[in-house]
Amino acid sequence: MNSQMMALQSPLAVGVLGFGGLGQAAMRVLMPKTEMQLVAAADKQGYVYDARGLAAQTCIDTYRDRGSVGYVEPSGVLSQQSITDLIQAAPEVQGYFLALPNLPNTFMASVVHQFLKSGWQGVLVDALKRTSAMEQIWALRADLQAAGITYMTGCGATPGLLTAAAAIAAQSYTTVHSVKITFGVGIANWEAYRATIREDIAHMPEYDVDSARAMTDAEVAALLDRTNGILKLTNMEHADDFMLELAGICDREQVTVGGIVDTRNPQKPLSTNVQLTGRTFEGKTSTHTFTLGDETSMAANVCGPAFGYLKAGIALHQRGQHGLYTAADVMPHFVR
Repeated sequence: MNSQMMALQSPLAVGVLGFGGLGQAAMRVLMPKTEMQLVAAADKQGYVYDARGLAAQTCIDTYRDRGSVGYVEPSGVLSQQSITDLIQAAPEVQGYFLALPNLPNTFMASVVHQFLKSGWQGVLVDALKRTSAMEQIWALRADLQAAGITYMTGCGATPGLLTAAAAIAAQSYTTVHSVKITFGVGIANWEAYRATIREDIAHMPEYDVDSARAMTDAEVAALLDRTNGILKLTNMEHADDFMLELAGICDREQVTVGGIVDTRNPQKPLSTNVQLTGRTFEGKTSTHTFTLGDETSMAANVCGPAFGYLKAGIALHQRGQHGLYTAADVMPHFVR
């Protein structure tokens, strides 16, 4: 029996950092699973840890009613340095999904530094979007390896699921000409995903990371009123390009990412897909298209792959393989 199968005889103890829309969805994704158990969660104001497992609905209700999982009874703790305190309080946690907003653009790297300083050894998974943010994580790869941390970056939907699909599709070709990722996101209420929507706004031509971060909720609502709730995003700075270039599949200039976000309708405004065009060894040019089902939500397509890559990362970590990996490097393992 290999080390992965041995580890899964008991649930893997995992945590979620960030408890907005994605963090709450991550908890719900794990509820029916038996191979992973969510034992820790943190937000800006506090954390909760229980080695026996967290009560999902209690955590979600408490966060919505009082603004922090630190109020969860009896194991919640209020803290202004919740991530650092949780790392120290919960050494048994084997891996974390960093469901955190990357505003400012240096935030995710600053979180990684907290783990590096703590002495904790385990697996971290993010769903980073911006190329420049991922490049900061890439610069820490030697430090991560030395610290005994296995870090999986860009492991959401895009970057993530669609990047991995492009990496597989590329195998049919001797030369890849282009990778085009187009996404449609539908959510009934933007306030459930405030950080994600602000990150999307930061990709719009008249905005940047700092201006989007500085927007009040009222200013975001006013912008959405002007656009009828629709955000149209083109030529985004998306880390799919960096990941596919690292994998040797194509140059980053050959990758384009864009899409439409409807913040007032749960139905997708268009189908999310990746199109990879290349030339075969026979000299023929063709396009592979991988399309996600319209019924799958953004949360399902981000959180599911994130935990799949977390499971794969734990298997790597148990074999002593530390350092940095992307969604184009490793196949996710399905979490049962």
